[in-house]
Amino acid sequence: MPKLALIPPHDHHRHHRQLLLIFLLISATTAAPASATTNYQVFKEAPQFYNSPTCPSIHTNGMCCDQAVHVAMTLDTAYLRGLMAAILSILQHSSCPQNILFHFIASATANHQHFRYTISRAFPALVFQIYPYDSKALSGLISTSIRSALDCPLNYARNYLPNLLPRCLRRVVYLDSDLVLVDDMAKLAATPLGDSSVLAAPEYCNANFTSYFTPTFWSNPTLSLTFSGRKACYFNTGVMVIDLQRWRAGDYTTEIVEWMELQKRMRIYELGSLPPFLLVFAGNIAPVDHRWNQHGLGGDNYRGLCRDLHPGPTSLLHWSGKGKPWARLDANRPCPLDAFWAPYDLLQTSSALES
Repeated sequence: MPKLALIPPHDHHRHHRQLLLIFLLISATTAAPASATTNYQVFKEAPQFYNSPTCPSIHTNGMCCDQAVHVAMTLDTAYLRGLMAAILSILQHSSCPQNILFHFIASATANHQHFRYTISRAFPALVFQIYPYDSKALSGLISTSIRSALDCPLNYARNYLPNLLPRCLRRVVYLDSDLVLVDDMAKLAATPLGDSSVLAAPEYCNANFTSYFTPTFWSNPTLSLTFSGRKACYFNTGVMVIDLQRWRAGDYTTEIVEWMELQKRMRIYELGSLPPFLLVFAGNIAPVDHRWNQHGLGGDNYRGLCRDLHPGPTSLLHWSGKGKPWARLDANRPCPLDAFWAPYDLLQTSSALES
């Protein structure tokens, strides 16, 4: 198929529509039965972003280059619109956007071909790989939490990142899909991990740490001693810099899974995939400035009410919580801070498709 750059300008949009219609027709004939069909979202092509002259040269024929910035994110239909906005924000604010390599984790049963087409159409020059995630390993391990969205198996993919990503990959920045960056990703990726820390994240030591675990946990001396000698603080797992080699060497995935197995026998926490991370890593992580995770902009897990930014500078806005900016904008009930997300929204409306 010829590259779009070779198409005469006056035919460019018509050709895009033709390609889209052909793809949708093919998808309709090869997709799952009607009961499982999806209304595919269509996204605009983003601008192309180029490295500044001072950027180091990297080899993009593999996904393990140490000089590149590696970003890992989960990929699914429900959060695809947020993911596309996040990618755009990362590239737009990077001084070396062509040196950022993306690693997307998607359910093994998802339509990877559709995801690959959608991302490549919006970001033709993006270097990325999609890795299948078989959630069978989680069978019987997920406990119901206070919000059903938190129980999605893909939320637990971060537990298995070192096993899912190439073993040659040393360091990765893990990001949720409901955020945008307004600063250079390379600064976050360069966070020092010290001599022994497996991961780095902003800590919030003023949060009530005990509330993340049940009275059953705290009343059991054997369990509560888990945090003995550790200055354990809450951290949000939606933004983490991870040393994959140290994780593998310490076999921390097994440790997380063991806590999840205990949770199935006696309920020691209420909140999805976060508490096992706190049990394993809290008090032992490298610090990151709070500017790199202005989280909670989606409000609480029950109502998703509007929230303000935390005091201080902002490099990353994160709509963790129930309220997502795209849903609030579509419903004509946006929160004031949703205006920061809107410029990165690449969703193409039906009226734009028909024009």
